[in-house]
Amino acid sequence: MEKISVYFTSLLLFTTLSVYGQDTIPVPRKIKIGADIYGPLYHIYNNKNLTIEGFLSVDIDTSKAVVLEAGYTNYEFSQYNYDYLNHGMFFRAGLDFNLLKPETAIGKYYAGVGLRYGLSIFNSETPILKQDNYWGTATGSIPLSSYSAHFIEASPGIRTEYFGHFEMGWTVRLRFLIYSSTGKNLKAVYIPGFGNGAKIFSPGINYYLIFTIPYKK
Repeated sequence: MEKISVYFTSLLLFTTLSVYGQDTIPVPRKIKIGADIYGPLYHIYNNKNLTIEGFLSVDIDTSKAVVLEAGYTNYEFSQYNYDYLNHGMFFRAGLDFNLLKPETAIGKYYAGVGLRYGLSIFNSETPILKQDNYWGTATGSIPLSSYSAHFIEASPGIRTEYFGHFEMGWTVRLRFLIYSSTGKNLKAVYIPGFGNGAKIFSPGINYYLIFTIPYKK
């Protein structure tokens, strides 16, 4: 009787493990290194402005990843009465949430949203400033000064693995300005990593080429 009990216990354990194994989908966790190509392509179209940026992400599990982003912007703007120059670096940190189920994503597909906190550190100046008045035209300038800005953003996007360790995808940036050291009376024309410094909300887009390194399943 004891042998029969041991036999049925072993059979039950084996069956349970077999079923569990069939229902489990091995999904690789990955380290991802991405570079944006939208900024350089836009620079070819408009050679006054250049933004270079990239990111590093590490999967926490099948649906979440920690993300660090960094970039550099050189921005120029001119109109009839002033020239504006701006350059600086920006950093973002946060999480990506894949809304696809693991059995759909299988470590290759992403359709989700990211949440970021951003910091921009930049220098700006207005070397030429003209103002017409009753007595004629007054000229002046605003010297080079250093500023910083903080913002948050939501970043929905889609990414797909095309072959091997290579992915491509786009991300929409929905950014909200929290603080700018330029103050209310002298707003920046442009804030690196954020966009239009005269507004609280600034949208944007990135298109990434991504190299992935699986490190765990």
